[in-house]
Amino acid sequence: MDITLDPSRDDLPLMANTSHMLVRHYALDLDVDFESQVIEGTIVLFLEDGNRFKEPSHSSTETCPLESNEAFNFRTPEPCPVPVTNARTFSSKMAYNDFTICGKGEKDTSDKGGNHDNWEQASGISSSKYCCDTGDHGSEDFLLVLDCCDLSVLKVEEVDVAAVPGIEKFTRSPRLTVGSEVLRNEIIHELVTMPADRWREQLDYYARCSQAPGCGELFFDTDTWSLQIRKKGAQTATDFPHAVRIWYKTKPEGRSVTWTSDQSGRPCVYTIGSPINNRALFPCQEPPVAMSTWQATVRAAASFVVLMSGENSAKPTQIREGCSSWHYYVTMPMPASTFTIAVGCWTEVMPETCSSDDRPSKRPIPSSKADFRCVGACGHMEYPCRFQNAAATTQEVIPHRVFAPLCLKDACQETLLRLIPSCLSAAHSVLGTHPFSRLDVLVVPANFPSLGMASPHIVFLSQSTLTGSSHLCGTRLCHEIAHAWFGLAIGARDWTEEWLSEGFATHLEDVFWAEAQQQLSPDEAQEQQELRACLRWHRLQDELRNSSEEMQVLRPSKEKTGHVSESGASVIKHGLNPEKIFMQVHYLKGYFLLRFLAKRLGDETYFSFLRKFVYTFHGQLILSQDFLQMLLENIPEEKRLGLSVESIFQDWLESSGIPQQLQRERQAGAECGLARQVGAEVSKWIRVNRRPRKRKRGERAEVFEKLLPDQLVLLLERLLEQKTLSARTLRSLHRTYRLQEQDAELQRLTKAVERTGLSERCRKWRKVLSRL
Repeated sequence: MDITLDPSRDDLPLMANTSHMLVRHYALDLDVDFESQVIEGTIVLFLEDGNRFKEPSHSSTETCPLESNEAFNFRTPEPCPVPVTNARTFSSKMAYNDFTICGKGEKDTSDKGGNHDNWEQASGISSSKYCCDTGDHGSEDFLLVLDCCDLSVLKVEEVDVAAVPGIEKFTRSPRLTVGSEVLRNEIIHELVTMPADRWREQLDYYARCSQAPGCGELFFDTDTWSLQIRKKGAQTATDFPHAVRIWYKTKPEGRSVTWTSDQSGRPCVYTIGSPINNRALFPCQEPPVAMSTWQATVRAAASFVVLMSGENSAKPTQIREGCSSWHYYVTMPMPASTFTIAVGCWTEVMPETCSSDDRPSKRPIPSSKADFRCVGACGHMEYPCRFQNAAATTQEVIPHRVFAPLCLKDACQETLLRLIPSCLSAAHSVLGTHPFSRLDVLVVPANFPSLGMASPHIVFLSQSTLTGSSHLCGTRLCHEIAHAWFGLAIGARDWTEEWLSEGFATHLEDVFWAEAQQQLSPDEAQEQQELRACLRWHRLQDELRNSSEEMQVLRPSKEKTGHVSESGASVIKHGLNPEKIFMQVHYLKGYFLLRFLAKRLGDETYFSFLRKFVYTFHGQLILSQDFLQMLLENIPEEKRLGLSVESIFQDWLESSGIPQQLQRERQAGAECGLARQVGAEVSKWIRVNRRPRKRKRGERAEVFEKLLPDQLVLLLERLLEQKTLSARTLRSLHRTYRLQEQDAELQRLTKAVERTGLSERCRKWRKVLSRL
């Protein structure tokens, strides 16, 4: 990639050289210290070189330079205190200045004296001038590059996995020398390639190997975005140690986690969904292609609860007085960016009764929504897959728990707890097998910047979803549940294609929520979905009016989407742009594209295809063309009407502004009945606002209809278009709709409407003051 990182730009670099080595498993062993606001401990990386494990390649000859101009000063052992038991120490620097990380092989081409006097200063990954291949280049050493930011790396060492009792079962050749690099790497290869039905044994040996002694410290250095590790004399990825332990600690200001207080005033820390993902929580390979499993042991004071992305519902183990340990694991390989942790004084919210009324009633599932059973092998790398488990395919409601600060326990019982079973059941009826075996839902602190966030086995929800009716909570819960399929089980190969996650979740939240409201007739469900389309249409127009054109494109890299450098490094366009956090373009344009396609095919055909697509691609990464090509192959010829992957790219994904087909549809289509009802109510309020303070004798008062939550949102948005609203009108709005009791979205709009009334009063006061 011919891109130079500029600190003034907003692109996010992914530095890991995943084309040469992939992390197959992370083993974390961490302590959480709230007094110093630091998480510290070790992480062991179990690696496999690219010659043995190769993902489908989308690489080109382009390279991705580092942002920093700092020299790479590799560190070598010298005594210095490391605050972890049995840690050997290091600190002094060797004279490896002006080191170049290159696109092809990441090797140190220094001479034996460690001097680079004649080298030009390098700003990071360069082109192939100092690149390497698997041949013999004398003193050149292979360099492992990890994504890393805002971390204090204390020590890096090779792990002597050959010292683990019973590990000899993983060695194929009895002639290998005990303690040799080849033997240790052979053990790791056999361990990471164990068959899926031996996953318990595999996890056990991962744990044992992660606790094995070190057998030699490794040179390392960090810059703004990465950690670079090398072993002297290891010239290729094959020669490089395949089990590496890193001693490190986070920084209080690190951007991957936030230290704060919950709504009860108790300290907590959690991953906030940062644009830099998890690289300030642990050194890792951030590119999505680096799919791995993980296990983590986390220690904290006994009063805290540790929640994490994990298949098991972990329980605390007391390791000493006042301190507990929690252990989680996952066996489904996923990108490291999906790892999530939350530590706080959370209370588990239990149902008050086990009444059968709280469970979703069993309804016959139409044939069009029957579970799509997997026949034959899955297309992903081997792991214990629920799509191949007969019991899992029929499980409508997976086990789930709810956690929240103590002060929100009652609100969770009243609203959230009773919604989860019906939303999970609705999702199963639409898409089939739940990709994950269980779900924790955590109500996060008030500083959480969005309404929700989904990660494997855990969902974060904002406290804002608990206010008012159950509508906002239900729709947001459905959105996050949809991410289990689109965003997690099926991920985007290129992070710039966010619509593959957010567009699908936005489209599916309406379908799930309609299914969860079992009292709705099909016509009522259709009306509600049309009303939400109307709301989103207005929001999309507002978004496009108030954003730059380059931020409106769903596939900004166009034909280079999915391309990386030869090392595997890449750049996420606009990944650090602060505006992007608040933008909804990927949600809204993605939603309207899927809605357009569903209408073209018909809902029955579309959702039947979607279940087939989920079966085909679960556990894998995709690009837009993977979805669109498979969809068009499944559309009858008479329904295509000129549709092609290229035309969809051009009109929907690679252009700014409103797609032409969407513009034509909204101009030609009549408003749904619920929207027309809102229009009538808006007219009434405009008349009320224009009336004099005292109503004329005999003049009839306006009678207002009861509105649904989404209708109220549309009403307030349309009233915002008025220049002014009188204080009398505002008071009447509050009384009529009890706005102070509504959900967070309606309260936000209410405040916006109130500001129009405030501006009117300010103008009146200015007139009064001008006369004095």
